[in-house]
Amino acid sequence: MPTEKPRFTIIADDEIFQKVDDFRFENRFQSRSAAVMELIRLGLEAFEKQNKNKKK
Repeated sequence: MPTEKPRFTIIADDEIFQKVDDFRFENRFQSRSAAVMELIRLGLEAFEKQNKNKKK
């Protein structure tokens, strides 16, 4: 079943690729895409928190 969500492609070196796969399996994500989305979400939350603290 195709998704209607936007798609994009990234290029990663072997080390990053392996870290994503390690994260995926350690956290039992069903797909690499789901793991990457969680890593992006976590990174964006950390970025927003860091920027919020800089503005104080």
